[in-house]
Amino acid sequence: MSRIGKLPINIPAGVTVTLKDNVVSVKGPKGELSQAVDPSIIVNIEDNVITFSIDEANVDVSNKQKQAFHGLYRALVNNMVVGVSQGYKKEMELVGVGYRVSNQGNIVEFALGYTHSIFIQLPPEIKVETKSERNKNPYICLESCDKQLLGLVCAKIRSFRKPEPYKGKGILFVGEQIRRKSGKSAGAK
Repeated sequence: MSRIGKLPINIPAGVTVTLKDNVVSVKGPKGELSQAVDPSIIVNIEDNVITFSIDEANVDVSNKQKQAFHGLYRALVNNMVVGVSQGYKKEMELVGVGYRVSNQGNIVEFALGYTHSIFIQLPPEIKVETKSERNKNPYICLESCDKQLLGLVCAKIRSFRKPEPYKGKGILFVGEQIRRKSGKSAGAK
């Protein structure tokens, strides 16, 4: 049995959770999310607590797969409950000479040392804020109730200019440390 799957999820005040046809819907002050759950997992919602258990009668799925689903769906529903009650926030900074970022609504423009600017249209579920202060790295803050979508957008933005270990330039998360490498050793014979 999954250690994660056994843990109950407490529903905070202001959040409603409904289950219909193996689809868990979570609604709260920050938004609304839904997730389909495999039929081999039983979801119980009682007294503001959500619990997950394995349906031993379902023979369509192997026992090992049921155990994996047990922890997976518990984690996904927990992320939804936290997202609609508190939300998720990712902060990134652009390290490099001439790197800039600005936004017009949900359209973000990056200047990353290429011959052209890069534009990205963010989904409406994500709120974006950009800052460019003097003598500080340009900063971008992304907020959403959907952890999975936020991580996907952050990975896409980071792929425009991955942090490199020689000069430490690129798009990185605030507080992230890049392992630096030394360049070529001069005069080695």
